[in-house]
Amino acid sequence: MPLTLHDQPLPYVDRLPERPAEAVELVVIHCTELPDLAMAREYGERVLHASGTGNSGHYYVDRDGAVLRYVPGTRIAHHVRGHNANSIGIELVNAGRYPDWFDSRRQTMTEPYPAAQIDALLALLARLRDEFPRLRLIAGHEDLDTDLMPASDDPARQIRRKLDPGVCFPWDAVVPACGLQRLR
Repeated sequence: MPLTLHDQPLPYVDRLPERPAEAVELVVIHCTELPDLAMAREYGERVLHASGTGNSGHYYVDRDGAVLRYVPGTRIAHHVRGHNANSIGIELVNAGRYPDWFDSRRQTMTEPYPAAQIDALLALLARLRDEFPRLRLIAGHEDLDTDLMPASDDPARQIRRKLDPGVCFPWDAVVPACGLQRLR
């Protein structure tokens, strides 16, 4: 599948630290856990850090397969604790647990990932393998951030902070097709 990439840099992109392409070894797959791309963009533009930056993936893949680049891969985006310096974050538009992210009764993600979205993801991964010579690994956000937190409906119950990309993500199809090794 040919990849059309739409550059839409975040307003603070120039404040994110630069890194050489050789620093990138890992792709982290996320889902936005928001209803649509517009809301994901709004969340990505929010300044949350003293540096004047926010939390965002590098690339966003919409349900129809549109691919947008918010942060170049040679900049360090804030998308997963402890792994930002050597990874690229890819956000797939998917409702996930929205709007009850931390409700203990709402921890199963049920929205499937459309074929057009997965095809675009695979095309993006192929391009990234060409652009980043040391890229060898792929992981889900849930693989790397396993922290627990109190549930919003019952603080005595602990839930996982991150579950994305979730049980509906087709790892069995993506990993063999992308040429990267899954890191857990």
